[in-house]
Amino acid sequence: MVKINIAWNGIRTVLENNFSFNAIKEIIGLAGFDLTSLSHIVQRSGGGASKGQLMTGVDKGLGLLSDDEKQHFLNLVVEEIANRNSDLLQDLERYLSRLGWQIIDGLVIPIDILDISDIPNLPDQARDDLIKASTRIRDGDLSGAVSSACSAVDSVTSSIYQKHGLGDACKASFQERCKVVIRATGILDEICDQLSDLGWNEDQLTPFSKNLEGALNQAAYVLQTLRASMSDVHGTKPVLRPLVFDSIKWAQILVRVMTKQ
Repeated sequence: MVKINIAWNGIRTVLENNFSFNAIKEIIGLAGFDLTSLSHIVQRSGGGASKGQLMTGVDKGLGLLSDDEKQHFLNLVVEEIANRNSDLLQDLERYLSRLGWQIIDGLVIPIDILDISDIPNLPDQARDDLIKASTRIRDGDLSGAVSSACSAVDSVTSSIYQKHGLGDACKASFQERCKVVIRATGILDEICDQLSDLGWNEDQLTPFSKNLEGALNQAAYVLQTLRASMSDVHGTKPVLRPLVFDSIKWAQILVRVMTKQ
């Protein structure tokens, strides 16, 4: 995956500019890199190899790893950098964001899958499930990504069912749970009230509210269908990546609406 190689560029810069030759070796070693492949690159007093030569050796070694191995390596390197100097995370996040990546809970995730600005105030369980969905699609576990995206919505609907005394959430379909929760929270009325304050009239509000409710209901149906047809524990069902990507976005929208974020 070209994107993983690009993410390495930002992490590489932080390593080379902020850590010593030996510290870099230690960090990449703890992240699972085969240091024996770099045994000939040695820094000696008054001479020897430079940090630039060391990083070039790491570049070559990464080229031999699979995408999954690279991703695991990057996550561990970020973890080691944070453990040694958390002040560097700000620079690291800035570099990665330019390249289309971000750090969420120590995990390096493409921004186009999950934007951290969308999730800071979400309930913990839903937030964790959305992050899990993002890491799974990133790592190629498409069925698992659908399952986690739906779980994010499940956690929110279950909580609201309990809070408002709406009955047993487990007895309702995924789509029905979403519909009941959206109506119980009164979020559509709240949105219409806010739009009314902005000057919208009833002729605008009524069709808008109906169509918004319909769009959310349809998103819930799509997720329900994908869960039934593209999600399984062993990943044996056929899966379309674009639909899995969309399922994470739909789950984010439903969770945000139902929690009024």
